[in-house]
Amino acid sequence: MRKKWSFLSIVFTIVTMLTGCEPLLVLDPKGPQAERQASDIMLSIGIMSIIVLAVFAILIIMLVKYRASKQRDDYEPPHIEGNIWIEVICVGIPVLIVAYLSFVSVQSNNIVESAPKGYEDKEPLIVYASTSNWKWHFSYPEENIETVNYLYIPTDRALEFKLYSYGPITSFWIPQLGGQKYAMSDMVNTLHLAADVPGEYMGRNANFSGKGFAENTFNVKAMPESEFDDWVDEVKKTAEPLTEEKFDELLKPGHVGQSTYTGTHLEFMPPPEGENGGHNHGSSNSEKSADDSHEEHSNHQHH
Repeated sequence: MRKKWSFLSIVFTIVTMLTGCEPLLVLDPKGPQAERQASDIMLSIGIMSIIVLAVFAILIIMLVKYRASKQRDDYEPPHIEGNIWIEVICVGIPVLIVAYLSFVSVQSNNIVESAPKGYEDKEPLIVYASTSNWKWHFSYPEENIETVNYLYIPTDRALEFKLYSYGPITSFWIPQLGGQKYAMSDMVNTLHLAADVPGEYMGRNANFSGKGFAENTFNVKAMPESEFDDWVDEVKKTAEPLTEEKFDELLKPGHVGQSTYTGTHLEFMPPPEGENGGHNHGSSNSEKSADDSHEEHSNHQHH
């Protein structure tokens, strides 16, 4: 009777805890990259659950069946060299599991690192996403606008983010659209995403970067491309231009709200060129050498 009530108490506790949990954003995908990663997570959870249940089942059987010995006190077990089949099972099954998960991981990595499925033939929207302590700067070079701490994107169109930092290493992450990727000061990383469903999503820096890390977040709004085009037109008519002085002010450590500008900082402070997809869209200093651009970037980084 006591065992029965103990079991019911455990079940009740687990159910109570699960019903109080909010849905995990990574398991509520709104884009092809996130869907692939969510399926991999569920696959891993399923395999681990089978392993855990099997181990606990064997443990319970061993504890119940062999909880007391029926042999004499002076009994000495015979010398056994081993059993080849038991050893094959104990070693082979983990090797097969690791090999399978490794295959799935490599395959998924190739998928999420390339253009989103279904968008291979479509021209992506390029957004330069940079960070400073503790802000997010989103530059749209084709639209010639820039936002701070919020991101508007069109649905049903591939997104190509160019990630870099004007401060410490950060990590760009929109859980419902895809996995995170680092933004660093000496190179540009490329992240491919897409949003299939209009809506508002949460984005944040997923890498600890100092005391302001907790509020280093940004809002994401996905909308039909026609609405996105209307928003771009409105920004160009109403927003103030982004000057170098204003951008220097934004780079100073601290928190600010959301803001919108015409023009981008790519014109006077471009990201580092070269490594992993970096491009220079600047116009005023396009004739500068790579060394001059890097020196200018470094000076502003330590501003």
